Amino acid sequence: MIHNILKDRPTKLFLGIMAFFCCNALIAEAIGTKLFSLEGLLGLHPVNFTLFGQSGLAFTLTCGVILWPLEFVITDIINEYYGPRAVRRISFTAVILIAYAFLMYFIAIKLPAAQVWLNSSQKQGVENIQSSFSAIFGQNNRIIIGSIVAFLVSQIVDVTIFHRIKRATGNKHLWLRATGSTLVSQLVDSYIVLFIAFSGIFTWQLILAVGIMNYLYKFFMAIILTPVIYLIEKRIEKYVGHETAVEMKKAAMGPGKEFQNIPAAG
Repeated sequence: MIHNILKDRPTKLFLGIMAFFCCNALIAEAIGTKLFSLEGLLGLHPVNFTLFGQSGLAFTLTCGVILWPLEFVITDIINEYYGPRAVRRISFTAVILIAYAFLMYFIAIKLPAAQVWLNSSQKQGVENIQSSFSAIFGQNNRIIIGSIVAFLVSQIVDVTIFHRIKRATGNKHLWLRATGSTLVSQLVDSYIVLFIAFSGIFTWQLILAVGIMNYLYKFFMAIILTPVIYLIEKRIEKYVGHETAVEMKKAAMGPGKEFQNIPAAG
């Protein structure tokens, strides 16, 4: 059976995309504990915006946002070639793996630290590596729950909007369904995680303001990454062949007479 799977290029492609998608999601969650300054990265002064009465706002982002925009690009590619059922399957798989990873982080934090490990870290200038380990991998439970719920809901929103646009436009305007679905789902993602993680801790004005700052970054990244979708599409067509790619897109649309004569993307 494995030989048949390895001979089928669409199947191999899906397995590769799924592995990359889940790996990206796990890395994004792991590095998300670190905050960075976008202005500092670009060598600029903090923007100091004022929104909803909240002053001094800047683009202070989690390192997870480096990878999350790419996740939505991958989602759109899966949508285009494998359909919504594949997106849901890969999304639930990623959620299960993320939850499993956080469980393993929790267990690792609770395990008693070996003295040799503590001593060796002190020689490297780390006073208490156990506390550092806990701070990096031990995220607040509300942040964990908010992140997982936001990811899952935003994926469902993305796939729904993507296919509604595709039903209306056929196989044309890939940029519209890919970018449009991403812009809406990223907005949903930004606010779900903030409200779950910080409701009752931050004022609603601060949550709205921080959400807008995060979304502005995601908005521009969605626009910037749009050409990447076309590049990946060309690579996929070259890998599986033009006729196979067209058939994959037809199958992804689902059954229905109105989808039987889909022209090739132009």
